[in-house]
Amino acid sequence: MNSYGKYKVKQSYGSIETHEVFLDKLAKRKEEQLGITEKKLEVPLKEKISYVLLGVFLLLALVLFSKTFYLQAVLGQRFYNISENNKGKIALIIPERGIIYDKNLKKLVSNSPAFDLVCDRRQFLQANAQTLNEIENIAKVINTDPLELEKKIELTNSSEVLIFENISHESLLVLEAKINEFEGCKIEKNTVRNYLFAASFAHLLGYTGRINEDELGAFQGYAVNDYIGKIGLEKSYESYLRGTPGKTEAARNTAGINRGEKTILTPEPGKNLILNIDSDLQKELYDSLENSIKNVGAKKGAAVAMNPNTGAVLALISYPSYDDNLFSHGISKTDFDNIQNDPSQPLFDRAITANYPVGSTIKPFLASGALQEKIISPEKQINDPGYIEVRSEYDPSIVYRFEGVAPHGLVDMRKALAVSSNIYFYTVGGGYGDQQGLGPTRIKEYLSLYGWGQKTGIDIPSESQGFIPDPEWKKKTKNESWWDGDTYNLSIGQSDLQTTPLQVASAYCAIANGGTLYKPQIVNKIVDGSGDSAKPVQEFKPEVIRSNFIDSQNLEIVREGMRDGVTKLYGLAASLNDLPVSVAAKTGTAQIPEAGHYNTWVATFAPYDNPQIVLVVTIESVQGLRSAALPVAHDVLNWYFSKK
Repeated sequence: MNSYGKYKVKQSYGSIETHEVFLDKLAKRKEEQLGITEKKLEVPLKEKISYVLLGVFLLLALVLFSKTFYLQAVLGQRFYNISENNKGKIALIIPERGIIYDKNLKKLVSNSPAFDLVCDRRQFLQANAQTLNEIENIAKVINTDPLELEKKIELTNSSEVLIFENISHESLLVLEAKINEFEGCKIEKNTVRNYLFAASFAHLLGYTGRINEDELGAFQGYAVNDYIGKIGLEKSYESYLRGTPGKTEAARNTAGINRGEKTILTPEPGKNLILNIDSDLQKELYDSLENSIKNVGAKKGAAVAMNPNTGAVLALISYPSYDDNLFSHGISKTDFDNIQNDPSQPLFDRAITANYPVGSTIKPFLASGALQEKIISPEKQINDPGYIEVRSEYDPSIVYRFEGVAPHGLVDMRKALAVSSNIYFYTVGGGYGDQQGLGPTRIKEYLSLYGWGQKTGIDIPSESQGFIPDPEWKKKTKNESWWDGDTYNLSIGQSDLQTTPLQVASAYCAIANGGTLYKPQIVNKIVDGSGDSAKPVQEFKPEVIRSNFIDSQNLEIVREGMRDGVTKLYGLAASLNDLPVSVAAKTGTAQIPEAGHYNTWVATFAPYDNPQIVLVVTIESVQGLRSAALPVAHDVLNWYFSKK
C-alpha cells in the first residue's frame, strides 16, 4: 500500500488556488519524502484554522458595520446639515400685489411694507442645549413663550417656519441687531393689504390672509410667510393680483456662514383690477341701507345696483359687514370670536349667498310669462275683493281662503302690478274661476328663463343658485302632493321659493332693457401698470346669457305697470315720483317664520325711457308691514341722479 494514498494527486496547470498559499511548506516537504514532482497535493484545512479564519472575518465585518452605523445613525444628521449648509439655497422674493380700482380709477386698496422673521426649520431639529438656547433667545426678543415657539417649529411640515409676522418697528430694530446670532433665521420683507373703505367693500373685495399648509401644498410659487386671497375678488383674481415671485440664491459653507446671495429671477408685480363698481355709489348705498335698517329696528339687509345694458355691477352691499383689515393684518382671537359669534353673521354675504322668498317682486315675471303664453289679455279685469276661496275637490264643505293685503276692486294687469294685487296673481298663476293659470311647471320655466334657480356666474365666489319648487320636488322630498295652494303661494313669491338679491337684480335688468339677460360682472378689465402707461391684459365685454325669450311688447306692458306703481296715486311706490328722473318700481313683502315680521323688497330702474341703473334693496325681518326698503331706493336714486 502506497504511503501517500491518503492524499489526492492532481496535475498542475500553472494556476495557484487560494488555499494553496497556506500549504506551500507542507506540500514541499511531502514532495521530497515521496519523490513526487510536477504534482500538487490538496491538504485538508485543519478545523481549528477554519474557526480562526471565520472569527477574523466576523470581527472585521462587525467593525465595519459598527463604523457604518455610527456614521449613519449617530453622525448622520450632522453630516446632513453640513451638506445642506454647503448647498446653494433658493428663496422666493414675494412680489408686490396688484391694486384694485373702482370704475373712476379711485384706489380701493393699498399695500404697506411689512417684515417677518422666517427660520430654517432644519436648524432646530437636534434637541440639544444649543438649539434650545437659540429658541429661548428668539422667544425673548419676540416676547413669546419658548415652549409655544418650540411646539410651533415641531408642528411645521415645511422646511421653513414663520416665527414672527408683521414685526413692529421696535421689535424690528432689536431683531436686526441680533439676527446674526440666530443661525438659519432671516428677516424677510413682505406687504400687507390695506382696505381703504373697510365695511362697505368688505364682502366684495374680500381679504388676503397668511397662506396655510393646505394652500401651500396646493399652489406653486408661494413662501411660508406669503399672503393669498381668501374670499371675494382677492380670491377670484388671485392669479392676476399675485404677480410672479422672484428668486434669490444664497450659498453657505460647511460652517453655515453665508458666502453671498444673488438674485436669479426678478419679481414681477401683480396685475391691477379696474372694476365696474362706483365707489361713491357703493358707499352711499351702504350708508343709506344701514340707516334704514337701524330706523326700523332690523339688523340685516342687502342691495345690488347694476347697469341693465351691460350687466356691469355698480354696487354690491351686504349688511352687517366687518373690517377686512382685521384679517389682512392678522386677526386676534378676541376679534375673530366676536365676529364669529355675532348672531347677525357679518361674514355672510347676503347679496349673493342668502336665499330669500321674494314676495311681490315676483309678479312682473309672472305677468310677462302669462302674456307670452297668451293666457290673459293685459286689459282683462279681474275682481279683487281682497281674497279668493277655493273649495276642496274631495270635501266641498272645506273651503280654503287665500288673502291679499287689501281689496282693490277691478284691476287689469297694469294696475295689478301697480297696487300689487295678490288676487290677480293668484288667478294668473294658479287659475281661478274661468281664468286659466300658468301652473307650477310654466311658472318655473319662466323664472328659470330670468335666471332664477341657477347661479348668475358673477365673478366672486360663494354664490348661491337659489331654488324654484315644483310638484316633482315636493313629492320626492316631502312625500306630499302639490296643491293649488302651493301654486297660489308661489305666484306671490312665497312657498319654498328661494332667490338671491343678485338674481332679482339681474332679472329686473332684463325687464328694464327689453329682454336680455346679462351675466353680472364686477371687474371691467385687468391692466399691467397704472395711469397712462397701463397696458390692458384682459377686458370683460358684456356677456349675454339669453335674449328675446319674452316679446318686447309684452315686456313693455310690464314696464308700464311698474311705472304706474310710481306715477299713480294708488301706486305702492308713489314716493319715488319726486325724483329728478322718471322711475319704475315694484315693491314686495315676504312672510317669514317669525310672526309679525316680514322681509321687505323694492326693485327699481331709471330713467324709465333709457334705463341706466337697476337698484334692488331688501331688508330682513322688519316688524309689521312697513316700506323699509323703499326709502333706501329713494335716497340713493336721488343722490345718484342729482350728482350727474
